Order: sequence, then structure tokens, then C-alpha cells
Amino acid sequence: MKATHTRRLRPGEKPFDQIVLDAETRHVRRKLLTAQSGLEFLVDLPLAIHLEDGDAFVLEDERLIAVLADKENLMEVTVPDIANLAKLAWHIGNRHLEAQIEPTRILLKRDAIISTMLRQLGATVREVKEKFHPEHGAYHGHGH
Repeated sequence: MKATHTRRLRPGEKPFDQIVLDAETRHVRRKLLTAQSGLEFLVDLPLAIHLEDGDAFVLEDERLIAVLADKENLMEVTVPDIANLAKLAWHIGNRHLEAQIEPTRILLKRDAIISTMLRQLGATVREVKEKFHPEHGAYHGHGH
């Protein structure tokens, strides 16, 4: 079975099956994957895309495999004010790290060296397990 494109699931739409993928694995072009039921399918897309929670692979027979974001081991980075959060975001970006930037925190993959650096810059760093939705670069296209 082959998935040749993707699309966003519509509200209330019931997919045939689902697959749970971490942020890295949700970046895909051509790969053999296994849905939760055990169905193996080949993803064969014209360009690499990054899928989000709630997207779906469309199989050749039009059945849908829902994409669910997996919970990952992350670091939650917080500071008392937005100015310091922006400063931390600059340091993180300067190191080309994947980051999920929110109004009051930044989520990163766990890294002891980066954690130490952020603490030295005044951040509070806490280990969490959550779905990870990192920002995409300026040249990123969703690809649907």
C-alpha cells in the first residue's frame, strides 16, 4: 500500500487508522511506516514535508491514516519576562536548535549542555514529556 499525498483531517472525520510519530519522523518524503493496526504503507511524496498533529496520509485507495504527534522528552525553558525569553530564543536560534516557541516558554529536545547554558543565562529549565511542534524555517512549505 502506498501514500502519495497528505491532507488535513476535517473536524469529525474518522480515519481508517492512525500512526503516532515524533517531530523528527513527521518530516518525511519517502519512508516505510507501520500504522497502529500493523498495516505497512510506503510514503512516497514528491517533496519532503513536515506533518502536524491532525494531518493524514492518503492511501492509494483513499483511506486515511491519521498522524498523531508523539510525546517526547523535552526541556521547558521559562524566564520571568518576555524580553529575557526573546534573548533566550536568540541564543537557541544561534545554535540552530529546533524549538517550539510559545508566549511564556520555549520547548527544546533535552540536552544537558544547552540546559546548563540556559540556566547560566537566567532561565528555569524543567524536564517535561509533551508533544513537540518545533518552528519551521523561513523556507519551509507544508506541502499539502
